[in-house]
Amino acid sequence: MDERKPSRLKVWTPLLFSFIMIFGMVLGFQLRDSLRYKRDISTIIERNDRLEQIIDLVKEKYVDSVNTNALYNDAVNGIISHLDPHTVYITPDELAAVNEDLEGSFFGIGVEFAIIKDTIQIMSVISEGPAAKVNVEIGEQIIKVGDSLVAGTHITSERIIRMLRGKENSKVPVTLHAPLSNRTRNVIIQRGAIPLYSLDASFMLHPSVGYIRINRFSATTYEEFSKAMQQLMSQGMQHLILDLRQNPGGYLEAATSIVSDFLDSNKLIVYTEGRNSKRAEYNAGDAPLFKKGRLAVLIDESSASASEIVAGAIQDWDRGIIVGRRSFGKGLVQSQYELGDGSAIRLTTAKYYTPSGRCIQRSYAKGREAYVKDFNQRYHSGELTTADSNQLIASDTVKYYTSNKRVVYSGGGIAPDISVPYDTNRFNGASLTFVYSEELRNAIMNYYISHQVALKKFANVDAYLKQIDITALMQQVLSSLPESHKKTAERLLSKKETKDFVALQMKAQLARILFKNTGYYSVLSSDDHAIKKALEAISGSQYLSIIRR
Repeated sequence: MDERKPSRLKVWTPLLFSFIMIFGMVLGFQLRDSLRYKRDISTIIERNDRLEQIIDLVKEKYVDSVNTNALYNDAVNGIISHLDPHTVYITPDELAAVNEDLEGSFFGIGVEFAIIKDTIQIMSVISEGPAAKVNVEIGEQIIKVGDSLVAGTHITSERIIRMLRGKENSKVPVTLHAPLSNRTRNVIIQRGAIPLYSLDASFMLHPSVGYIRINRFSATTYEEFSKAMQQLMSQGMQHLILDLRQNPGGYLEAATSIVSDFLDSNKLIVYTEGRNSKRAEYNAGDAPLFKKGRLAVLIDESSASASEIVAGAIQDWDRGIIVGRRSFGKGLVQSQYELGDGSAIRLTTAKYYTPSGRCIQRSYAKGREAYVKDFNQRYHSGELTTADSNQLIASDTVKYYTSNKRVVYSGGGIAPDISVPYDTNRFNGASLTFVYSEELRNAIMNYYISHQVALKKFANVDAYLKQIDITALMQQVLSSLPESHKKTAERLLSKKETKDFVALQMKAQLARILFKNTGYYSVLSSDDHAIKKALEAISGSQYLSIIRR
């Protein structure tokens, strides 16, 4: 009888099935662990169907017509209202503007304008921009865009922005009127990339002290900052005042790049961590640009997020001093998820922690309304107006320690090393309303138009500061105000401190027309209490005593 050997397939089949079974069991356990905190897909579909069914039912059966997009938006915002204050839903229309602001550019004609008495007045022209190439000048008025009349039509800023912006290299006809010469002309402007600068100003405050002010952290911020630092160092800068007041934050990478220029290599700048996000550390690079000079960072109650990361790292490593008032207290990390209709959700996924372990985020346990009203609470508690506000802050927070064993506190925001109280004598409702009013802005622009030949003789900001006749400026500006505003001005100017404040603001606003933001902040810096405190500390022994070196 003929015997045959078993085939190789029959021999290896049991082993193959065993291997497949074991692999399947291991894979199953791994999937179980990875999906432990995820909702079942059928639940997601069921709940999504439920929302769709309700909206469809309302659309088909409701007694009146409804806007279904508004229903969706309200539904999403209803869900988000149960989360933290910084998780937000961004509509498609809003998303483009938000991204533009952070990316640092858009396509337009390159002018800044103000609507004064229903007329679009050009307040600034970007150097070498599209409008500058066809000789558009400050003080000119936009009468038409294309075939559309825009003067005297109650047009809004949003609408005129939409008309002036467009695709790159597209052309837009604009009709301009020059009030001084009473000349009207037509120009065709080719739209181009318009930078949105995040660095407001950089200049020398003192022969050895430079000043940089950053308004947000965008994709171009570090490039702007690095260029400004190189220029200031070439002018003899040995110490720096970095102004982050009113800075709401932005890109983490921009903030960490700036901090990296102040710290030794590999030092921890910030770390993030969340329930579903592993700890991620951000460390300083290898080639700091400004390692040894004295450093003061200015913050206030509107300095948030990335601004607080900068201030927290500088403070925790005792690399510099913090001057001003406690920062906003926004230490939540948002990840942006774009949705199918062009909208997006910025969902909080982690928290920021400073090198010492402090969580920057303040409590939102009492709800969004209480969270938003925190400024009022700080004011009424005396924190904003008290010279030594840190005593109030420390009473209800947890202690942490800097590299030199100084005590710092958590509890939300970064507390300054030197407190500068809010100046209620100058920064009150009446004076602020007046100095930022349309009427005063219009009067200053009229002064510029009627004196532009003489004003253009000022070669730079320093010449302007030394030679401008502030008394003549005030008299002529105030005389051109409407009668109703003249009475307000007379009442405000009866107090010397308020009069000095108004005069300084007029001088600064005119300097902005002549020299842009550098002129504006150069003027204001001469009577800025926080800058004065920072200069005093940097120039004396207080600096070293604070950081304990």
